[in-house]
Amino acid sequence: MDFSRLVIFVFATVLSPNSVGAQPPNFILLFADDLGFGDLASYGHPSSLTPNLDKLASQGLRFTDFYCTSPVCSPSRAALLTGRYQTRSGVYPGVFYPGSKGGLPLNETTIAEVLKPLGYATAIIGKWHLGLGSDRMFLPTNQGFDHYLGIPYSHDQGPCHNLTCFPPDIKCFGTCDLGVVTVPLMANDTVKQQPVSFPDLEKAYSDFATQFISTSASRKQPFFLYYPSHHTHYPQFAGKGTTGKSLRGPFGDALMEFDGTVGKIMQALQDSGVHNNTFVFFTADNGPELMRMSRGGNSGLLKCGKGTTYEGGMREPAIAYWPGRIARGVTHELASTLDVLPTFAAMAGAPLPKVPLDGFDMRNILFNGGPSERKAMFYYPVDPSEEYGLFAVRVGKYKAHYYTRGSAQSETTPDHDCHIVAFLKYHDPPLLFDLEADPSENYNLATPDHPEYKDVLQLIQDVKKQFEAGMAFGESQVGKGIDPALEPCCNPNCSPKPSCCACS
Repeated sequence: MDFSRLVIFVFATVLSPNSVGAQPPNFILLFADDLGFGDLASYGHPSSLTPNLDKLASQGLRFTDFYCTSPVCSPSRAALLTGRYQTRSGVYPGVFYPGSKGGLPLNETTIAEVLKPLGYATAIIGKWHLGLGSDRMFLPTNQGFDHYLGIPYSHDQGPCHNLTCFPPDIKCFGTCDLGVVTVPLMANDTVKQQPVSFPDLEKAYSDFATQFISTSASRKQPFFLYYPSHHTHYPQFAGKGTTGKSLRGPFGDALMEFDGTVGKIMQALQDSGVHNNTFVFFTADNGPELMRMSRGGNSGLLKCGKGTTYEGGMREPAIAYWPGRIARGVTHELASTLDVLPTFAAMAGAPLPKVPLDGFDMRNILFNGGPSERKAMFYYPVDPSEEYGLFAVRVGKYKAHYYTRGSAQSETTPDHDCHIVAFLKYHDPPLLFDLEADPSENYNLATPDHPEYKDVLQLIQDVKKQFEAGMAFGESQVGKGIDPALEPCCNPNCSPKPSCCACS
């Protein structure tokens, strides 16, 4: 072995989390809600106040080409936790509601279930949104998590017009969903408070996270903490520590509060002495809800947002942080939420689930600055079907749109392609964009003026055909319907429902 190869070998061994005698790493997974590619200061927003996330970005590895798997909540979360497209698990079309009969199937294996056999303590704080079901069978405590504190679905899925979102008594903006129970705070499978107190919620989460980290560290037990935040989903809320403190109004206050919880989690790692043995990963579930205008997020230079398969709907900020292990910098390698499970498993030395996975191990990107194992990204709409298949495919730097459609959640922007009246449209040949030169998807290359791209289109078509041949759609869980009796109620025998479901 020559000297240069020896240096590379030694360097890789030192950086590898699987070195002989190394303690199992801890994992923190931070997951924002409805956050756009352009919402963080580290991704170019001029007035966002996110010092803790900015610190992770400056001292860690920032991704420019990182994707979720769906432009809405539930399917995106299913893919993150299982490493499998939502079409396989049946978490489609759309999202779960308070009375949904379905949920993430219990035979799916989550990141928590991958880590628990190795002795990991596991906890989740925040938004689950993968179903409750009969006897609350789909909650996190039945999916590998030891502890759960949070709201089991989106916090707009219940009446909010009379609730306080900002202190001292600023009511939530809008009405949210009507005709269902008010939003509950749950501890494991028990309703702890209904309706939840939004101004106090984030402190409860940060206190819980701090205690979980401290307890696990004192026991010398490796841990996995999943923090799927409600921020910055509509309606925005915040406690007294950030209300009125940002430069972006209610959205900025909510984002600042999320960032503050990230800071408290990082401080807890320092205080517990496990900071240098903890891998922290941050990203978000889907693009911004542009229909909310300044109360929604920002896609930056990307096209459209939530609800669409344009870049703004599914391309997300992402940051990997592990001091002394991951070199600071920026990567343009292709990666996805699907890749989190196989990466955590590889770092912990855990076997992978014995099912078809759609994720790839990211360690070569993280520890070696090398190329990604992922060569393609596949874009499903909110309502995937075997009839239409994939709406778009990215291979390398090129993205082909076979179907395009706007969304009500991406209304109000000047780009009419984003709006709900931009109905489903089939493209033959598909639209083709070079995402390195044209991330805004402005300039279609699949025209008679560009015959040189014929081979690119054929390559993408071949990749699409191969992927779809191996895709088996699971039974739709969202399609199982809704039963109001399944809505969580702190006083289950009360009447009349849903208005009687209230307790402090």
